[in-house]
Amino acid sequence: VGSASDHCQSRWGRRRPYILSLGIMMLLGMALYLNGDTVISAVVKERGKKQTWAIVITMLGVILFDFAADFIDGPIKAYLFDVCSHQDKERGLHYHALLTGLGGALGYLTGAIDWGSSMLGKLLGSEFQVIFFFAALVFILCITLHLCSIPETPLRGSKQESKPLLKHDELSKYGSTEQVKNGYVSSQGNKTNSDYTLGEVEIQQTDLQIQKRMTIKSLLKAIISMPPHYRCLCVSHLIGWTAFLSNMLFFTDFMGQIIYHGNPYAEHNSISYLTYERGVEIGCWGMCINALSSSVYSYMQKGLLPYTGLKGLFFIGYLLFGLGTGLIGLFPNVYSTLALCSLFGVMSSTLYTVPFNLITEYHREEEKQKLLDDENKEDSRGKGIDCAALTCMIQLAQIIVGGGLGFLVSVAGSVVVIVVFASAVSLFGCCFVAFFVRYVER
Repeated sequence: VGSASDHCQSRWGRRRPYILSLGIMMLLGMALYLNGDTVISAVVKERGKKQTWAIVITMLGVILFDFAADFIDGPIKAYLFDVCSHQDKERGLHYHALLTGLGGALGYLTGAIDWGSSMLGKLLGSEFQVIFFFAALVFILCITLHLCSIPETPLRGSKQESKPLLKHDELSKYGSTEQVKNGYVSSQGNKTNSDYTLGEVEIQQTDLQIQKRMTIKSLLKAIISMPPHYRCLCVSHLIGWTAFLSNMLFFTDFMGQIIYHGNPYAEHNSISYLTYERGVEIGCWGMCINALSSSVYSYMQKGLLPYTGLKGLFFIGYLLFGLGTGLIGLFPNVYSTLALCSLFGVMSSTLYTVPFNLITEYHREEEKQKLLDDENKEDSRGKGIDCAALTCMIQLAQIIVGGGLGFLVSVAGSVVVIVVFASAVSLFGCCFVAFFVRYVER
């Protein structure tokens, strides 16, 4: 998806066609898995077939939604990098993490409310329809604002049709994009060479990229020939997401079994099972604290960055998460665990901002070097494929967590091993980001 968006020549721009397509897939998937049973009940009357088809439609919806939700992030970040000045890229990443945290908190709160007995629940039919209504409404509003925000410059093979995406000398225009008219960038008078900065180099590199068709061979070449510092950044991202997801996916189970001493395998009307459910409910509130703290820390990062730099932010995020999960595993207590959930938000915000900030720094450094050398190499890397490479680490981490942690729990006989594992991986990540990830001097 990232590589395809780098080569897209739509009149609407490179990224927005993919953002819109994946957004529609998300809505369709969400509609299917939240309303699959209702849809099948209206179409199929036979009881046996109804249950089978309801399961099939629900699974299809989950797969469609999960695929689109995972891969829409790459084009969105590449879009941000394309249309914004360097200072606005950093600001945009912070706001992206902030709104991600707020969205997570809103989702947890919406799911925690019992809508079945409410007026909306009775009007729409069930609590699942209410959740779908709110989720779809917020998503449609946000994606509409996103797609109508800053116009992209369409890519064409001719350099006479291309103008700079970025002009750092025009600070009055947020996003620093020229006016797009009739599918092309409109000229705003004759400019001298001194008027153009790194944006001209970026567009000339893009022209060279789009003249070559995207093939499987070129895609594999771009991945295999990834510079070492990009590869190390991807490995650090994989380590971080492995630690984060292993904790997040099993956290409510940890609260129910270890903190509240419940039993998920007991009879559903037993005290032990009800105690477990109470622990899961409190664990959901812990996830809400995580989302809110992620938003707060995303805003704080802007003030911390001048003092700590990207290296300091990267190291602090991994360190605090490692210490927090370690303390939860060693001293399982309701109140201390809920308080330490705020450190999960620090890690979440770090993973959503710092690696992508480093991508922008790497690209900016390469553009400066090419400007000094006065040359344009045909093997210039696209932002889309680099953003996609980082995003793929999340999917790889999900595979590692899903395939390995179940076996780890069965061997250890307790879910405590999950938080211990997350802590160990995160602390190892501290060392990795400190010694192996390259940081660009400002």
